[in-house]
Amino acid sequence: MHVMIIGAAGMVGHKLTERLLADGQLGGAPLRALTLVDWVAPTAPAGFDGAVETIAADIATPGLAERLTEARADVIFVLAAIVSGEAEADFDKGYATNLDSTRALFDAIRLVPGYTPRVVFTSSIAVFGVPLPDKISDTHHLTPLTSYGTQKAIAELLLSDYSRRGFLDGIAIRLPTIVVRPGKANLAASSFFSGIIREPLNGQRAVLPVDESVRHWFASPRAAVGFLIHAATLDLTRMGDNRALSMPGLSATVAEQIAALGRIAGPEAVALIDKVPDPVVAKIVLGWPCDFDTARADALGFKAETSFDQIIQAYIEDDLS
Repeated sequence: MHVMIIGAAGMVGHKLTERLLADGQLGGAPLRALTLVDWVAPTAPAGFDGAVETIAADIATPGLAERLTEARADVIFVLAAIVSGEAEADFDKGYATNLDSTRALFDAIRLVPGYTPRVVFTSSIAVFGVPLPDKISDTHHLTPLTSYGTQKAIAELLLSDYSRRGFLDGIAIRLPTIVVRPGKANLAASSFFSGIIREPLNGQRAVLPVDESVRHWFASPRAAVGFLIHAATLDLTRMGDNRALSMPGLSATVAEQIAALGRIAGPEAVALIDKVPDPVVAKIVLGWPCDFDTARADALGFKAETSFDQIIQAYIEDDLS
């Protein structure tokens, strides 16, 4: 099995690489080769006997997609993206990275005779926007209200169409907001959801830019890796022609996040959260859906946490040193 991870140097990409190496296989097939791609050179894994190629390149670089298809990977994970806040701030960069490079990859695959790899594309709940029902199902129409959500929605439609035509065997999984993310905050509008847990657990102050009543949809990095592995091995004929679906997760308010932090780390951790309202962040976040009906993903075997305590505990076990 030859696996390619585009976006391998990112948090989820790194954790996915570690999981594949730990398992030593994917879908019962031994892992024999890895191609790791990102704008900075991904670290070649130690202790892996198979072939490893690391590629440092901007995924929007003309001609890169054709170069990547030369590897003939059996499974391609497409994780690389410009996050929501950055895509909103830089229109051209967002479309070049999140949409144009994705279309270029799909077309490069299409033009290789007899090559139909499994393509796992990470989409986002940002493909939905107000007005929204209390629970969003996979049949709800796509109404993105940000450039990032629009880019992801278009890519979903392309993937379903290219799969229907037999050019590739694709699945788009709409990830919940992934928390608790290790490391430093990024430019995503949702970054504070991790920060208000991560920073206090590390003895640092955190900024909360929205009201505690804000509700959102969450899963852990551990769950996200599980989604990707399952998507790579699932019999996709069970999905029909619609190859995009929302992943299971947990609907919780900021107040419920903070309460879980208090139960696990005590009131001294909660006291490290500073409320600093940011109307720009609040407007973006309030336009996102906050609860989902994931019966379709559940029936296909995707699983996530059922409490925010579990999400925090996963961070403590996997990332808190």
